[in-house]
Amino acid sequence: MAGIYIHIPFCKQACNYCNFYFSTSLEHKNELIEALLQEIEHRKDYLESKQIDTIYFGGGTPSLLSSDELEKIFDKIVSTFDVHPLAEITLEANPDDLHKEKLKAFKQSPINRFSIGIQSFMDDDLQYMNRAHTSIEAIESIYRTQDAGFENISIDLIYGTPTLSNSNWNNNILKAINTQVPHISAYALTVEQHTKLDTLIRKKILAPVDEVKSSEQFIHMIELLETNAFEQYEISNFCKNEQISKHNSSYWKGIPYIGIGPSAHSFDGRSRSWNPSSNMKYVQGIRTKMDVRTTEVLTRHDVLNEQIMTGIRTKWGINLMMIENTYGKEVIEEMQYNLQENAQQSWYRIENNVLTLTKEGKLFADKIASDLFFDSSEEGELFSL
Repeated sequence: MAGIYIHIPFCKQACNYCNFYFSTSLEHKNELIEALLQEIEHRKDYLESKQIDTIYFGGGTPSLLSSDELEKIFDKIVSTFDVHPLAEITLEANPDDLHKEKLKAFKQSPINRFSIGIQSFMDDDLQYMNRAHTSIEAIESIYRTQDAGFENISIDLIYGTPTLSNSNWNNNILKAINTQVPHISAYALTVEQHTKLDTLIRKKILAPVDEVKSSEQFIHMIELLETNAFEQYEISNFCKNEQISKHNSSYWKGIPYIGIGPSAHSFDGRSRSWNPSSNMKYVQGIRTKMDVRTTEVLTRHDVLNEQIMTGIRTKWGINLMMIENTYGKEVIEEMQYNLQENAQQSWYRIENNVLTLTKEGKLFADKIASDLFFDSSEEGELFSL
């Protein structure tokens, strides 16, 4: 069991909050696609013949590619790897790309799941974030995608923007529910360093994020979506009828995956590697068959910390018995001590040796995970290889 992530590093325009690698120039698109095909071939042994259960086209904006270009990439994947006939194949898309004719072409491709970057159904929010689409395009893109015959659709929403009142956030969620999509991903607006949004806020051109309002909107979202039969299976992800994102869930469960394209990350269970965040360096490296990746070999404490960080965000939680069997009883004892010292008891629960967060605790997930991490200085004592 394994996954493949394809990074398509092109966008029509830059969203001011985004810190992913992308380019707004399509000048070298053909060379980039050829490099993607070559990298797939070069790295055919990375996953050690594991069957591919998920393929995810992310970015950037993969929906900028034509169905023929996507088909070419997919054909190379199928000829190189063992792809399960029922593999989940997701395409990230922006609403303004999903016009009728393009969706008709996508329907003839292997794509069976869409992740649409709606972000908001309110024009004020979209303008604040410098999105390329309007509120009308947002709602119409969902219905067009459904009319084209796609049922497995996820939409992204962002809360916490200064332009978004609690009332409008409630309306955003209700509009999302009314579209009948089975999956919603919702993220708090985060101001990352060196983004345009960071600069605009520091220059006082745009208003900063209100953390208190963001927390209020987070709690309201959980309650409203749960009332409408959505399950929160990960802090930012909700689904109906168990229609989870299989690809993203594989990240949280530590399943190996290969990343293809500029800035794409890979994980084989023992190490992580990533390509350069530069189209030019990436293409040149692939052409000359140079290994331009950076690789980090993971220690046992790295693996444990990742299990803590990802597990605590999900409904599956942290399996304390499994951690004790793998790392020893002293590790569990230290984790329990750190919990009691640093976390309110109302933030978490332990049932059947599984630690999960309460609704209130999900507001403090990063802090709780950090408190449970093991420092590298303890490696020799607790994590000798």
